[in-house]
Amino acid sequence: MKNRPIGIFDSGLGGLTCVKEVMKLLPNEDIIYFGDTSRVPYGTRSADTITKYVRQDINFLKTFDIKMIIIACGTASATALEAVSGDYDVEILGVVEPACEAAAKLSKSRKIGILGTQGTINSGKYVECINRIDGGVTVTAQACPLFVPLVENGYLSGELPALAAREYLQPLKDAEVDTAILGCTHYPLLGGVIREFLGDDVALVDAGAAAANAAAKRLAELGLENDSGEVGAVQYFVSDDVSGFSKLGGMFLEREITTDVRKINIEEY
Repeated sequence: MKNRPIGIFDSGLGGLTCVKEVMKLLPNEDIIYFGDTSRVPYGTRSADTITKYVRQDINFLKTFDIKMIIIACGTASATALEAVSGDYDVEILGVVEPACEAAAKLSKSRKIGILGTQGTINSGKYVECINRIDGGVTVTAQACPLFVPLVENGYLSGELPALAAREYLQPLKDAEVDTAILGCTHYPLLGGVIREFLGDDVALVDAGAAAANAAAKRLAELGLENDSGEVGAVQYFVSDDVSGFSKLGGMFLEREITTDVRKINIEEY
């Protein structure tokens, strides 16, 4: 059981930011990563459609006899985690609760901003979670629908992301937040643009990194850390054309992807 892999999935490549953190924290763990690149983004889909996609993603990962799943997608975590978590005999973690706990600890003014896809913001799960942790926090939630396509197309700096940042982040600045949750795992790649607008005094919480920390803690609690003593391997799967994945994925991981990326038909699951 200890040496079984961890499954991580996202609607596209953003979940690789979570993979990067898991590789740092848990270097002995084998990882199966699935990016649902044929159906990205999830943030514009209905709750029923997102839940259907999440079930298919989990069903695929379970074919690898995994010991844990991380839903490294803010939209999927906010919309579908509660609906599906009781239907599987495997530990399933999302990004919402770990990010909210981290933000609540960091915030001194108790003014927290949330950045996410339209689906994530519409779900209200981040606001609900923060209020459950600390009912005295003032939350400013902002959908950022252009951030994911900007990242997926490699626009990580320059005029286009700066324009989008000014459009989306002004409400957080007006609310004088001192902490902002990057509620989509794509958003850390725009961290420089976001920080430039909000200022260095605003703490940014990477939801993927928070989920990786939660996974490490949970594996320790369950006594399921890989004890092979060997560096873990990562397998990558996508649901669309594999061309370009290694190059763009390498930006998310901050390291070169040297293994083959395989395409699967997610509709079969």
